Amino acid sequence: MNKFRTVSVLAAAAIVVTACTDAPKSTASAPTPSGSTPVYGQRISWRDCGGGFQCGSIRVPLDYAHPTGRSLGLAVIRLPAEGGQRKGSLVLNPGGPGGSGVEFARGSARSFGADLRRNFDIVGFDPRGVGQSRPAVRCLTGKQLDRFFEADTSPTDQAELNNLVDVSKMWADECKTRIPTLLPYVGTANAARDIDVLRAALGDKGLTYYGASYGTYLGAYYAQEFPKHVRALVLDGAIDPKLSADEINIEQAKGFDTATRAFADDCVKTKDCPLGSGSTDEALDRLGRLFDEARKKPLYNGLKDGRVVDGSMVELGVAAALYNKQTWPVLKLALRSAIDQNDGTTLLRLGDLLIERNKDGSYSNQTEANMAINCIDKPYDRDLNAWKDQAARAKKEAPLFGQFVVWGTLPCAYWPVQDNTKPRAFAANGAKPIVVVGTTRDPATPYKWAQGLAAQLKSGVLLSLDGDGHTAYLQGNPCITTAVDRYLLTGTPPRKNTMCH
Repeated sequence: MNKFRTVSVLAAAAIVVTACTDAPKSTASAPTPSGSTPVYGQRISWRDCGGGFQCGSIRVPLDYAHPTGRSLGLAVIRLPAEGGQRKGSLVLNPGGPGGSGVEFARGSARSFGADLRRNFDIVGFDPRGVGQSRPAVRCLTGKQLDRFFEADTSPTDQAELNNLVDVSKMWADECKTRIPTLLPYVGTANAARDIDVLRAALGDKGLTYYGASYGTYLGAYYAQEFPKHVRALVLDGAIDPKLSADEINIEQAKGFDTATRAFADDCVKTKDCPLGSGSTDEALDRLGRLFDEARKKPLYNGLKDGRVVDGSMVELGVAAALYNKQTWPVLKLALRSAIDQNDGTTLLRLGDLLIERNKDGSYSNQTEANMAINCIDKPYDRDLNAWKDQAARAKKEAPLFGQFVVWGTLPCAYWPVQDNTKPRAFAANGAKPIVVVGTTRDPATPYKWAQGLAAQLKSGVLLSLDGDGHTAYLQGNPCITTAVDRYLLTGTPPRKNTMCH
């Protein structure tokens, strides 16, 4: 799955390469000091775009090694500070990679506290290749994406594995054909440099930033490259940058299994639990049987759009509902329909929300950008046998979601652009305090990742929520809200290792 956003799902993309040494490397260059290129002299021309928001754009180099060459346009939106107490801008990233910061700001800007909105413009942006930024990552038709998601991510025979390989290669082939110039430059290394250009264009001496999920990796990367430009960073639902792609897959799968256990434990205590009224282990066994049954005999699709609600689609729907505890009642209804009536319609709809599939069969570019960025950010094995071994190991450690997560990233084995740089820890030496937020039963970004990132950062401060769901801030917990708001306003972090309940 390897999708790190406020909703995160499959990442990867693929192209046939004869050997890994034949694949071009991703392109990322050293940080560009402020003022050394024309892009640092720009200011955003704002225009009204409805609802009290103002929209604009900035230009960034396609390749920072050639800053006066081809450029990209990044879409930016802001809700101006209220009340005349403006301190600067609070820049948002919702994760993904591939999540639209423009849409996130439109939907969440007024969820921030009144004091923050009086003191800061709330600013969202679409990173390179994402959303309204141009050019955007666009490779596949809706039908092709449907075919990818329907592929069995728990292959039991050679035919199923061959199909999984075929759809993975299809994705990469199409990306290589359609956006060959953009692909080497969409990674986080370049996106972090873009944030510094945005900071300067906003007129801020230091960056004030809230990043969720993958946005924590982007924010930590920024702090590593521009530590002296950090004012206050909140990294919520953190990713541990030192982990390999294999380690991320397996740990994320374990995170989804942990979150599923929490759901099942809650479910069996109620009278209407579709997984039964026995033990939590018995409920998990029933859910596992549902996955297997749907692989053999797909569930009914009430949307009647031609898609097959097989085991992979059922797993996708369940995973989607684990991102927010408020969705658990919907998941219970979806499982009741699936188990009692063989109806997978609600599970299908839940999955569609996660991958941003529209009713007309089209998709936002979130999933395509997610694949392009994730596959370039870390090196992936090119040997299919290595993926088989990883999937077998993942199944042992995470019986429900292990194979689903690992095989869902298979396109990265064939991706035409790669970066062989080994993952590394981020220390961000010289940065002001950085607050890392972790949730103990987070499905998509396991709690141990927040612990890891906070320990790596020289000025890292861990703030924890003993709870469920993906990310903690903006979820209504008073303890988390108070600590984060105070930090963003004043720069004073909470006490290290504060645990909220």
